[in-house]
This record gives sequence, structure tokens and C-alpha cells, in this order.
Amino acid sequence: MFGKIGGMAPSPEPTVAARRSLYLHGAAGRLAADLVEPEASRGFVVLLHGGGQTRHSWHGTAAALAGPGWTTLAYDARGHGDSDWASSGDYSIDAYVTDLRLVIEQVAPPRPLVLVGASLGGLTILIGQAGAPDLADGIVLVDIVPKPRPGGVERIRRFMTAAPDGFASLDEAAAAIQAYYPRRGRLRDHSGLTKNLRQGGDGRWRWHWDPRMLAAGPDLQSLLDGTRATEAAARLSVPTLLVSGGDSDVVRQEDVLRFRALVPAAQTVNVAGAGHMVAGDRNDQFADAIGRFLIQIQGQCNAD
Repeated sequence: MFGKIGGMAPSPEPTVAARRSLYLHGAAGRLAADLVEPEASRGFVVLLHGGGQTRHSWHGTAAALAGPGWTTLAYDARGHGDSDWASSGDYSIDAYVTDLRLVIEQVAPPRPLVLVGASLGGLTILIGQAGAPDLADGIVLVDIVPKPRPGGVERIRRFMTAAPDGFASLDEAAAAIQAYYPRRGRLRDHSGLTKNLRQGGDGRWRWHWDPRMLAAGPDLQSLLDGTRATEAAARLSVPTLLVSGGDSDVVRQEDVLRFRALVPAAQTVNVAGAGHMVAGDRNDQFADAIGRFLIQIQGQCNAD
């Protein structure tokens, strides 16, 4: 479907990469995706964004991984960005997992295949991989654990529900983002916000996701409060990397230690100076950590 993307290159020398957009089929409709293909691919990485984000949050990471030769696919989850909204309103974790499996089936990626997910995307990967142990050769969870900090999760929920009628201007939206995430500073160029906001017929700017997604909150909260996510982590059998933000209020060091107790073979990396949006805060350090893990996975696959 994507042409010649196999044939892992033994050299980590930078390669030329081509980026193109495409649509894949999910269980609820089309899924918008960006594929970044180096001339010689060492393996395939699928990038899953967090709730309320879009595939564009991975732009810098995809570029950084393409240099040493990793093919990446980032897609908008159902109800997000340029992907279709679920007519049924189904935004359960199982619905996201179903879409992930369909994406992998359509892409038929060469091995090694590594799944990288932030927040909601990480939970999707955790549940999906535990239910299908052969789904990927390795997984990366970005600032998410089976039982994240309630206070951090609540802060995200408050931000996502704070402006149901949208914003009168991009400048107003930028001010709201700065108040929520002051470490980023005030945005000077607001053009990038158009990837996360839609302008309606009334001229107001609203977030680029289906508001009904928030109705799935009880499903996700039950997943986190109950035993399902914890049991899923305990069943992981593939190499696993947990990347946490040093300043995150969603995952703290004691949460990392609990995760290591659940998954003794898991590797962990703490990115100093990063909050919950690890890749957005410290993309160089984040990409370096991912790159080292990918090389390990590639070496294991070659050995097998």
C-alpha cells in the first residue's frame, strides 16, 4: 500500500525522508494520517496522540526519527483533527483499540513495529498490546501509567471543558493555552493553532475534536480507577519503555516505581524540564530516548 518501505538499513546515517498525508479506514470512518518515509527504513513506528490533540503534535518527533531511518505514521484518532467523528458517539477505549488494529492491518508495516502513545494514546496501546501480544515488537508509553495522578487528570479535564462556546479569536485561544500551560510562554505566531481549532459559521474558534468525546470520560475513569489497566500492564510481554516528564503532574516518580513493580522488565526515562506534553516540551531529549529504545528493538529482531 505504501510502496517500498521494508529493508532495514544497518547504518544510522541520516537519510532523506518524504512526508505525505493519507486517509486510512477506522471502524467509525476515515482516519487522517501523515506518513514519513526515509529512503531506507530501519523499521516502523506508529505514533498515537493524547486526548484533544492531533497527529500534528508528533511533527517534530517524526522528523527526528526519520533522520536515522525510521518510518513513522501518525494519525488523528476518531473524533480528533481531520478524522471522522463517530456517528454513534463511541469514544470508549475499546473503540480506539479497534481503530489501532485496523490501522496496523492496512499498513502491514515491516518489522520491527513499535507503538508510541501519549496519554490517551498510551492507554490505547497498553490495552491493545495486552489483548494481542503479537501486535507490536515494542511499546512506548509517554507520561501515562495505569493509575495516573487524579489531580493532573482533573486539570486536563477542566481545560478541555472550559470553553464550550469556543473563542472569539485565535488570540483569545492562545491566552487560554498559556494560562493552562505557562511553561510554553505566549505564542507569537497563532497560525499553528488552526491545526487544533476549527472556525465555525459564527466566526468562533472551537477545538478540533468532537465534544461528545468527553462523554467517554466515565469509561476512561473506570479504566484507570479499576483493575483493567493494571492487569493489562502486568500482562505485557514485549519490551516496554515509559517516558515521563520531570515536571508532570500526571505521572510522578512514585508512579514510575509502581509501574516498574508491575512490569519489572520495563525501561524508564525521566525527561527533566518536561511536563505532561513531553515531546512538545523537550523533543530533542524525547526523540533521543525513543531512538535508543528503537535500536534495541531492531537488534533483538535481527537476532531472532
